[in-house]
Amino acid sequence: MMTHLPGIAALWFLPFVAPIAFWVAYSDMKWMKIHNKAVLALGAVYLLVGPLALPLEVWAWGWVHLAVVLAVGFVLSLTGMVGAGDAKFAAAMAPFIALGDLSLFLPLLAVVVVLALLGHRLVRRVPAVRGLAPDWQSWERREFPMGLALGPALLFYLVIAAVYGR
Repeated sequence: MMTHLPGIAALWFLPFVAPIAFWVAYSDMKWMKIHNKAVLALGAVYLLVGPLALPLEVWAWGWVHLAVVLAVGFVLSLTGMVGAGDAKFAAAMAPFIALGDLSLFLPLLAVVVVLALLGHRLVRRVPAVRGLAPDWQSWERREFPMGLALGPALLFYLVIAAVYGR
């Protein structure tokens, strides 16, 4: 399994993206909110690390990917299909994913969403676990904290690219 994202680029991004991805998962479970600071931080990583990790033309096209996903996310958010924070974070994720890897990333995202949803719904039924984080809003809300899937999906993709990238 080879990815279009160079493995060295994924290695450049991973140490900066990982804490943001974990923060997004945590904050979405705790507050049911992906904070704009996380979105801006991910964008800043791409802005600052991207030119070091990627050819300039590839890096520049990443900004187009961000704009397209932001536009689609805006429409989905207006229709209530996704939260605004989810749409903004997905847009910030877009430049990190090589266009040629969509056939890898989209099924990966689907699997991570399903596993995160099932895991979250099962774990929130366990009183001992809920007692560890009794104030998390996601335990009580009907909506699913998509940050629990978006952040890890980006991390899994970057790890796969680091291992199998060209």
